[in-house]
Amino acid sequence: MSTQKPVTPAADSPDRQAAFVALLIDSHGRLMGYLISLLGRRHDAEDVLQKASVTMWQKFDTFELGTDFLAWSSTVCFYEAKNFQRLSARMPLSFNTRLLEVLASERLDDLGHQEERLAALDRCMKALPERDRSLLQAAYIDQTGIASLAEQLGRAPQTLYNRLNLLRRSLADCVARRLAEGAVGHG
Repeated sequence: MSTQKPVTPAADSPDRQAAFVALLIDSHGRLMGYLISLLGRRHDAEDVLQKASVTMWQKFDTFELGTDFLAWSSTVCFYEAKNFQRLSARMPLSFNTRLLEVLASERLDDLGHQEERLAALDRCMKALPERDRSLLQAAYIDQTGIASLAEQLGRAPQTLYNRLNLLRRSLADCVARRLAEGAVGHG
């Protein structure tokens, strides 16, 4: 039985609650990746994100709607991760505070460029022939096994592995080129 008081923000309107939920859902994957990069273990990151989500909700009345939720929420996550490390006796290796701050800063910079990378990837995907896009979709989005996919297409599994590897490298090069050119979003 929990002795915790219910969480109620100062501005307890349904619109504000809906805004919080939408912002948290939209940022969840990026915050999880950020915490995994800081803590090293998914399970620890999940625990910290859960605690950070409660803290964010409790402090949501201090967040100004329309500003950068990811920056605000990642700051909350950083302090929760720092507290987790301080309190956790089961961490075999613990980073000192300065190293954790450096890692957090670098990872936050990465999060800021994620939108650009996704836009570049989308443009690169659209430039591929339909058969290559379909193969990538089946293998990575639909998660069809290679053996099953090879059977469906009448090809050897190794041929598909080779093709997927080539496509991954090609997409990575394309994304890197687009980002270097600053061409994301421009023709």
